[in-house]
Amino acid sequence: MNDLFSSGSFKKYADLKNQAALDDMESSRKLPGRGPGSSTDRTRSSVVSGLGTKLKDLMDDFQGLRSRMAEEYKETVARRYYTVTGEKAEESTVEALISSGESETFLQKAIQEQGRGQVLDTISEIQERHDAVKEIERGLLDLHQVFLDMAALVEAQGHQLNDIESHVARANSFVRRGAVELETAREYQRSSRKWACIAILAGVVLVVIIVLPIIVNLHLLTIR
Repeated sequence: MNDLFSSGSFKKYADLKNQAALDDMESSRKLPGRGPGSSTDRTRSSVVSGLGTKLKDLMDDFQGLRSRMAEEYKETVARRYYTVTGEKAEESTVEALISSGESETFLQKAIQEQGRGQVLDTISEIQERHDAVKEIERGLLDLHQVFLDMAALVEAQGHQLNDIESHVARANSFVRRGAVELETAREYQRSSRKWACIAILAGVVLVVIIVLPIIVNLHLLTIR
């Protein structure tokens, strides 16, 4: 894991993880029902995009921390150089000491000359930087695990979304069929009312035809 924190290694690590997620997404798009624009593809794209943003933010934070640590180390070397030589070190001198590895020699001499108090301060400073690096390392491991779990997560979500789409399609079919049947029932109802009115009217006419002659004959008999 130490190689991960060398110059350029972190960016390579982030790029590899991001590319792996994109490659996995492209492979998934070749499966039936998961092509571009499908619900599964949209979900996967959203997850990958969100993780890519988090990865970029983490990479920026790490690079910022790394730059701050480098600047603080330069300041430490410059202070120790002054302690040993009594002269203020130029920036080029500090960089030369760091690149050549001689900065450690000056640090050791400064620690020997400054006594126990300065040694404890130096140890505390180193411990703080070590803790910061370990925190970034834990973040990278967590993010790595997220990428490993992403495929299974999206797979499960894809099945659920497919089930939901199926249920929605079936419900839509039922609603359309119900609308057709309701309209048919209304037509039957209107038709039934029409024929009921005709039947009632015909019954009234029939009653009039039958009863009217009887009433007329009774009336004639009464007159006689």
